[in-house]
Amino acid sequence: MELVVFLVIGALAGFAAGLFGVGGGTIIVPLLFIVFTQMGYDPAVIMHLALGTSLATIIVTSISSFMAHNKKGGVIWPVFKNLAPGMALGCFFGAGIAGWLSAVYLQLIVGVFLLWVAYTMFSGANKVVDTSRSLPSTAAQVGAGAGIGIASAIFGIGGGSLTVPYLTRYGVVMQKAVGTSAACGLPIAIAGALGFVYFGIQEQITVPNTLGYVHIYAFLGISIMSFFTAKVGAKVAHALSPSVLKKCFAVLLVLVGVFFVLKGMGWV
Repeated sequence: MELVVFLVIGALAGFAAGLFGVGGGTIIVPLLFIVFTQMGYDPAVIMHLALGTSLATIIVTSISSFMAHNKKGGVIWPVFKNLAPGMALGCFFGAGIAGWLSAVYLQLIVGVFLLWVAYTMFSGANKVVDTSRSLPSTAAQVGAGAGIGIASAIFGIGGGSLTVPYLTRYGVVMQKAVGTSAACGLPIAIAGALGFVYFGIQEQITVPNTLGYVHIYAFLGISIMSFFTAKVGAKVAHALSPSVLKKCFAVLLVLVGVFFVLKGMGWV
């Protein structure tokens, strides 16, 4: 029964990864939080397990997602090369920061952040992208990548919630921003997963079937299904208008953000 639950989560997460370029973490983290809670795991480590496992599954999801986007010319590789190194380093050390934070603070931080991103995305959904704007210097992009990487580990969402708004701010059309974000999810996920494994082992947690802060069975079940459904999401993304895609992205973030804020405040 647990494997079936993880497969269902993987199907939803994979579709979201392809559609929104967020690595599926916005779906995986809250659902794993609920599942791990029902499984009776230690509340002090449930949020950390959800984040670490989410990043581990994004390794597989991002490969499927960015390959689908790349076939449609949706990945800006020069930008990816500038962002990726900082993202990888930032995400590894961000996992250490997440391990230091309590579960309640993690929930509130993730919730408030997602609500803010949702607001900025929805408010700008109908704005025409100023394609005359250019991306900042290589050094500035590397620095932005590091900041996105640190935040990604704390939020466990593959960086899409920051990478997509960052790129659209500088005139990148939504489809290419989503595609490039999907590609950036790979270095973020690898570094973040390794970080959560390392720092989780240091904490010597006693939850069964885990490697550090990564749940092995959840990782396998979600990864298997999400690899296939991410391709479906990517096809849908290229069939929608940028305005519709931004609004759908914002609604998803609002739902997840409200959940974590209420949970962190002890209201759900």
